[in-house]
Amino acid sequence: MTSSNRPPHSATEKLISFLYYRDLPAAMRFYEDVLGLTLEIDQGWSKIYRVTANGYIGLVDESRGSHRANNIKPVQICMRVADVDAWYAYIRSVGPSGLREPRSNAALKIRAFVFDDPEGYQLEIQSSLA
Repeated sequence: MTSSNRPPHSATEKLISFLYYRDLPAAMRFYEDVLGLTLEIDQGWSKIYRVTANGYIGLVDESRGSHRANNIKPVQICMRVADVDAWYAYIRSVGPSGLREPRSNAALKIRAFVFDDPEGYQLEIQSSLA
């Protein structure tokens, strides 16, 4: 297949990043109660949450999904927000593990902080400095 035969990305409806969990109910509580995400699609053992207009996080019960949960989490979920410091103050009050203070990076033109979800996936909250 050549690139001339490739369907256009403008027809892509959603982008979903799937994460695999041993304790799906605990992950759901975190993404709903702490991050305030809305469950968009409930597939039983897979829960899909809206993050942006077309960006989603899928939480999957490892016993049913394509992969199994692993202690090594080589994935970081990043959410760009308008006010990183307001988010930091809120997240600090919740007290998740792995929380690091916000730092500015002039080269990347961002201010960001990170923390872990209940099973160790790292989440980054960032704002643009531009």
